[in-house]
Amino acid sequence: MGKNEVMVDEIPFPSEFMMNTKPLPLMGHGITDIEIHFLQIKFTAIGVYLDPEIVSHLQQWKGKTGAELTENDEFFEAIVNAPVDKFLRVVVIKEIKGSQYGVQLESAIRDRLAEVDKYEEEEEEALEKIVEFFQSKYFKKDSVITYSFPATSATAKISSTIEGKEDSEIEVTNANVVEMIKKWYLGGSRGVSPTTISSLANNLSAEMSK
Repeated sequence: MGKNEVMVDEIPFPSEFMMNTKPLPLMGHGITDIEIHFLQIKFTAIGVYLDPEIVSHLQQWKGKTGAELTENDEFFEAIVNAPVDKFLRVVVIKEIKGSQYGVQLESAIRDRLAEVDKYEEEEEEALEKIVEFFQSKYFKKDSVITYSFPATSATAKISSTIEGKEDSEIEVTNANVVEMIKKWYLGGSRGVSPTTISSLANNLSAEMSK
């Protein structure tokens, strides 16, 4: 393993990722999993890359421990809303049909939007396009899904890399949908991966105390 890699559940993640000519360090990582009859089934490994400038937007939490921040949803709300570049790299551990992944994403986003009364026709259309993007794909082990969230606009770029297939990507321009995709992965106690949330909290706590 190179020094420029971090192992997340035996899957190598680059320790930084270039986005808009700026290196974003890996600030948090974890997995999505489920336990069935005491057996842990792992689905994906996740890496969260953030512009280090994010620390300047989180100063009110300076001095808090990682454990305290893990429990603090306002802290994660501030991460989601901070105007800095964010990049998520999701690597498939257990193969899954793209249609299944797309439906999981769709229902999570739809439920969150409906809760805050923001699920209108435009949001439904944006979600349909995302589901369509994933529909025909088959994510073998080690396939990669990435989400880029630029600081300068409320858009997201989703891309997929599957061995033997051409890379493909889609841009999401509906700001409400984009916000909820961020919250699905970075949303504190309701984030899809508790291990990623606690890793982010611990690393950002350390960054703020520098």
